Amino acid sequence: MGNPLLISRDNFGSSFFKSSPFWAQRNFAPAAVSLPRNSVPVDHHTLHFHDRCTTTPFKYEFHEDPCYLSKIGQNMEKVRTMLSQPSHKSNAIVTVDALKKLGIDHFFGEEISAILDLSYNNMYKTLKESDVKLTDIALQFKLLREAGYDVSSDVFQRFMNENGEFKQYLSKDVEGLISLHDASFLNMGEEMLYTAKNFSTMHLQSSVKHLGQRCGALVRHTLEHPHHMSLKQYKARHYLTQVLLYLTSDDGSLSIKELAETEFHLNQLLYQDEFKKIKRWWSDLGLARELTFARDQILKWYLWSMTALPGPQFSKHRLELTKSVSFIYIIDDIFDIMGNPEELTLFTQTINSWEDSSALPGYMRACFIALKDVTSGIAQFVEEEYGLNPINNLKRSWAILCNAFMVEARWFADKQVPNAEEYLRNGIISSGVHLVMVHLLFLLGHRVTNETLHIIEGNSALVSCTAKILRRWDDLGSAMDENQEGFDGSYVEYYMKDNPSCSLEAAKLHTKKLISKSWEELNKEYFFNKSLSPYFKEASLNCARMVNVMYNYDEQQQLPLMNDYIQNLLFGGK
Repeated sequence: MGNPLLISRDNFGSSFFKSSPFWAQRNFAPAAVSLPRNSVPVDHHTLHFHDRCTTTPFKYEFHEDPCYLSKIGQNMEKVRTMLSQPSHKSNAIVTVDALKKLGIDHFFGEEISAILDLSYNNMYKTLKESDVKLTDIALQFKLLREAGYDVSSDVFQRFMNENGEFKQYLSKDVEGLISLHDASFLNMGEEMLYTAKNFSTMHLQSSVKHLGQRCGALVRHTLEHPHHMSLKQYKARHYLTQVLLYLTSDDGSLSIKELAETEFHLNQLLYQDEFKKIKRWWSDLGLARELTFARDQILKWYLWSMTALPGPQFSKHRLELTKSVSFIYIIDDIFDIMGNPEELTLFTQTINSWEDSSALPGYMRACFIALKDVTSGIAQFVEEEYGLNPINNLKRSWAILCNAFMVEARWFADKQVPNAEEYLRNGIISSGVHLVMVHLLFLLGHRVTNETLHIIEGNSALVSCTAKILRRWDDLGSAMDENQEGFDGSYVEYYMKDNPSCSLEAAKLHTKKLISKSWEELNKEYFFNKSLSPYFKEASLNCARMVNVMYNYDEQQQLPLMNDYIQNLLFGGK
């Protein structure tokens, strides 16, 4: 059989498929409501976390019709058969890329692991072949590094001249350039990948005007939404539209298409149901009536959780995490908008002691009582799931956040101007990322070890790099969040005060370079940290990816990417 997923090379073939995280392993089997696990991650190291999330079967609550589930099983078996056929070996890596880009790779963990093992073992042999293509090497490099294999960017030396530049003939290889561009964002500070990004960006930009409408649109999408930096659900949905239009009609292609459509549809139904539950929880809580000044943005709060932990096995976890996220926004507004210095000091002391105080203003007391109940509920959920109660660590994470908020409140009240680095050190905590990651740590069943203590203390690159990305992205824009009237400092502003000769544009460029450096540090930790669960690492990466969605304002102070994301993944896109 020829490659069922490969549109003709003239139409850029495998470049139509955008990857989704290999680590998101889930459990499915034919013709059953509660579906057993078939897939395993590549990383086989001993991990200090509870494995219930990776071993417990789950159910989609919306489709329990045996015929419907049987169809899923039949499609899985057709694709599994295709992946194991000797005649398919030459196209296997392209098919793996397609499965990942469609977000259905979790059905085929064992098969994908075997294919990647073979690819890794044969890669350097492939490099010696006279007709080796840039597309093939770039694709293998990307898939292997994503899966945690130790693969060097030196593999691209094969395509460079004696001056250390990519050979000129590659500037016309649009398919190869797209694959190279995708691979370049998996950078951990490697000069080779800087060169790859510059070369691919320059020639893809210049190629757009010479391409047809469909291929030109693909190139523009690749440049605007780099795969590794983008939300996987969003990319998978975009790619699914390409599959629907251009896949061939053989069994393998149709099975992949139907699986992807089913996955999207079932997840969308599940997310819609979760959002209804969160709206009901928020209404029943009653804080919107008590704190009329605070942002009432339930959908935005839920989007953080939906992005960080995709998939049906984390439905309850998303609901609990959304509750924590909501209080980050609410308490931020208390500090930025409503509280005076004396009230904020008392509120911060109350959070640190975790004891109610009658001296608190009514709205602050209502917030604290609700926060205390929600935090206790999360701790109880974790205890029921994993047999450990993290209440003390959760309480401490709220104290750490409010202490950071209080530092900023004092700066403003005292008209004190911190330097850029002082502001950033505090901003890493006040971003809320640390608190979210501590809650995620326990929601995913991690126990307290030396590694997790780094996260609890805020010293892990998986936390600090994501927080730096969020803080600096937020500060790049002059727009304030919808319905927010408070004062916030800005890294850009403080950097310019530290460097009086620096222009606004130069300060923004400097900030963007620092964001890129944080991504490189985050990549290194994500690819090579073996002591944390793959789900936790993926959640950290997903939070960093979500930043561009949440803070990328246009000239009308709107968030078009977030609106597109919502319409495609939650309420529309059918």
